[in-house]
Amino acid sequence: MDEKIPLSVAIITKNEVANLPGCLESVSFARQIVVVDSGSDDGTPEIARGFGCDVFIEDWKGFGRQKQAAIDRCREPWVLVLDADERIPPETQAAIRGVVSSGGEAAQGYSFPRKNFFQGRWVRHMGWWPDRITRLFRRGMGRMTDVPVHEAVEVDGRVVPLESPIEHFTESRLSEVLKKIDRYSTLAAEEAFREGRRSSVWGALARAELTFIQNYVLRLGFLDGSQGLVLSVTDAVNKFFKYAKLSELNRQKDGSHEERR
Repeated sequence: MDEKIPLSVAIITKNEVANLPGCLESVSFARQIVVVDSGSDDGTPEIARGFGCDVFIEDWKGFGRQKQAAIDRCREPWVLVLDADERIPPETQAAIRGVVSSGGEAAQGYSFPRKNFFQGRWVRHMGWWPDRITRLFRRGMGRMTDVPVHEAVEVDGRVVPLESPIEHFTESRLSEVLKKIDRYSTLAAEEAFREGRRSSVWGALARAELTFIQNYVLRLGFLDGSQGLVLSVTDAVNKFFKYAKLSELNRQKDGSHEERR
């Protein structure tokens, strides 16, 4: 199991000194690890170089384009896309080795269930499990969607589901979660605005209330204990700010139209 396999791992980073070592250790069976960093000031690139990764420093282009930049630098026949806060457990390593050693003739891509952990707990409800994601594909057969947030791998061909999971240790510090909500809600509002969608503050509030009810009650978030409550609230807050920010963009656009009349 110590033999490295013809696999490239594509990772993007920004100040991931706490997460990156565990991530890199979990994919040490790959022949190549590509890390594209967007300006870390905490020593992240040095950690990646210490692990023998191919490290590139690039300006931030959005999640989809940044990950594609990492994929474009992969040279092995197979590519695995991974986030710095994700891990490949031993059973999943074995599954990936099986795909690569067999030539992966059954498909051009493979998906995995993702085990999401929040504040030390595996979250099994609210749509957080199995949270299936496509991450492994033949080089040249997969690309990232060109979107600023909620990017995904698109494969040109058949995608086969594997049952071994990727582990995801999502941000658990509430101060950092709030920063993430601010960033993601802004990106999502801007994307909705470009699509010509509209909202109001009251509409944002209604969506937030519905989101909480769906997650905590209908999707059984209450079974995930205090973590389920926190996640249901933060998801509702994220939804509120997405549509409240969209309402703000709508008002700014309407105001500029009025000024031109």
